[in-house]
Amino acid sequence: MIFPISRWHARQPIAFLFVAAVVWLALYQTLDPAAEALVAALPVDRASHLGGALQFFFYDTPKVLMLLTGVVFVMGMINSYFTPERTRALLAGRTEGFANVMAASLGIVTPFCSCSAVPLFIGFVQAGVPLGVTFSFLISAPMVNEVALTLLFGMFGWKVALLYMGLGLSVAIVAGWVIGRLKMEAYLEDWVRDMPRMAAQFEETGITLADRIQGGFASVREIVGKVWPYILVGIAVGAGIHSYVPEDYMASFMGREAWWSVPLAVLIGVPLYSNAAGVIPIVQALLAKGAALGTVLAFMMSVIALSLPEMIILRKVLKIRLIATFVGVVATGILLVGYVFNAVL
Repeated sequence: MIFPISRWHARQPIAFLFVAAVVWLALYQTLDPAAEALVAALPVDRASHLGGALQFFFYDTPKVLMLLTGVVFVMGMINSYFTPERTRALLAGRTEGFANVMAASLGIVTPFCSCSAVPLFIGFVQAGVPLGVTFSFLISAPMVNEVALTLLFGMFGWKVALLYMGLGLSVAIVAGWVIGRLKMEAYLEDWVRDMPRMAAQFEETGITLADRIQGGFASVREIVGKVWPYILVGIAVGAGIHSYVPEDYMASFMGREAWWSVPLAVLIGVPLYSNAAGVIPIVQALLAKGAALGTVLAFMMSVIALSLPEMIILRKVLKIRLIATFVGVVATGILLVGYVFNAVL
């Protein structure tokens, strides 16, 4: 369902966007003093572990939700340009290499997640999109999305957010290209391989700015409405780690000196059922306690890009050998990312 827009929104969409941005910025500036005031109003010592955990939770929760709401709203407007039909049309008929780059880049701005994996995969196959290009998109879309980048920006700043985006795109592009070179179309399920090919077509419709604003509201309702429980749980876990877990303890098995920390992080991350909203607050707390950046990035990437639920969904269209190849290639890329960044940072 799409949020209704008043006549003022429809007639003066630019004025609405300006006022909304001013109000959002004004509220954002109040978050830190409001969190401190909340803790001060409670019968808790601010310097205690509990006081620190509460301040962490009271500050990060509205900050993350506000950042997520703002970015998802903007991305919802942008996503009106990238429907599934248009995405298929953009990728169909492209040569591999350039198409892998294009597919991974489209994954950033398209509102698709692991739950969309099967219908998207079928649509790409029908449109004649090469298998490796399809995988570049399927890796990038859940891993390098607006939720992940917004949370990383809000918690670590733009440098780490851009770093993660570059890493995620690199893994998606290279993994898709490698899978394409292996020529594994025979390991699609027979019913998928035998489906008739359809031309990928897209016709532009007259969408106004007011319609795109409506799409932004719809995206907030759909995405933020779905992930806010993960955010609360993730921030609560992160607050506990931040205040109660000794720094030396965390550094002992997730620090850069422990060579086995990166594969262990990947092994732990794959079976977890979470997304960026739930895992990034935990990543923030792990880094604050001495965990190495490469290790926590590997953990985060494995949770988002190699989640067990997505593998179960993809089993409907892929044979076991192709799924195993997909997991092996992506996991290798994530391991390399973890080791490289532990070595240089």
